[in-house]
Amino acid sequence: MILSRKFLKFEIDLDFVLIAVTTSLKDYRICYLINKFLKFNFIKIPDLAVDIYRDSSTILFSLYHYNWETTETDFYFIANKGTEGYLIPEMKEADYFLLIKNYIDENDLDNIILTLNKIPEIVAAVKIDPKKIKSRENLLF
Repeated sequence: MILSRKFLKFEIDLDFVLIAVTTSLKDYRICYLINKFLKFNFIKIPDLAVDIYRDSSTILFSLYHYNWETTETDFYFIANKGTEGYLIPEMKEADYFLLIKNYIDENDLDNIILTLNKIPEIVAAVKIDPKKIKSRENLLF
């Protein structure tokens, strides 16, 4: 008897833009500056809870949200360092991530990155390809 095997292959839908932000400021302070410079209105929402390691407890990451109603674009500002570790362990140099869901115009995106880099307290704000991140599933919520 010959057994045939079928392998399921699935692609994680990475329908978002990711910007890594490096700064020494606390989350509420950097969100205040981003709100001021970009005319955003980030609001603190309940922490992002992620089960990164099978045998340990859930890790909490500080999370802020803002929405552009005209284009229904959602912005999430997420701390990379949580209660017990990193959201994206392979990117420990990034302090925060700006995750943009739904549609964003390339010009708007370029302006956001340019403006973030003009904030004196931000060391760097760089667009990251989510497909190149090993632990990208931690960003799906």
